[in-house]
Amino acid sequence: MHPESRCLSCGPVPPLHVPAHIGAEIVASVVERIAADLDPPGRPGVPLWCPWPLPTGWTLTGVAYAGDDRTGVRATAVACAGPAPLGGGPADVVFVAEEPGVGLGTRLAGTVGPDPGPELVEALSDPGPRHPEHHSTAKIKVAGHPTPLWPVTSSADRSAYAGEARGMWLHAIAWPASAGHLLAEDVVLHDLTEWTPPELVYGAPSPYLQGRA
Repeated sequence: MHPESRCLSCGPVPPLHVPAHIGAEIVASVVERIAADLDPPGRPGVPLWCPWPLPTGWTLTGVAYAGDDRTGVRATAVACAGPAPLGGGPADVVFVAEEPGVGLGTRLAGTVGPDPGPELVEALSDPGPRHPEHHSTAKIKVAGHPTPLWPVTSSADRSAYAGEARGMWLHAIAWPASAGHLLAEDVVLHDLTEWTPPELVYGAPSPYLQGRA
């Protein structure tokens, strides 16, 4: 990992390695770290989900991975920032991919517990769109496949959604809470471990990954 990375640890979540800067070389270093755990080569690893193409005016502001030498990479996070979808200032969104029981997505959402499973069980038993207890979903594309995300509990200053992709949890956490409306647009997530677009635009490091917000 990049020599200026920080290692943050909290609760049951494995150490979170967050480079202090962001750029093409940082993304490449995280991709290499993920690939180092793939034994045998070609075995699916934890994806590094990034919107691509980026929404208009948005930049990539951070990448991170959770794990250690014993367990390997068990979760990844990609942060992006840009104009709020409803206007009124800037917005940030972090996409998390993680194995069951890791807890990175819930930590960033500002809640407790290893994963959103109990909440999604309730959402998946949704009584129907005309019922007053209906839970609306965000529908994005992940690696070309339509993928629903359900709203889950979060701190009041953000909104959080969770679903499943490639057999792992997929979380989207947005600041401020209204920035979750970005997921109502044509968002397509691409796995940077498969290919990193050279046209990616990088912005200032995300404070949400750095633990400063």
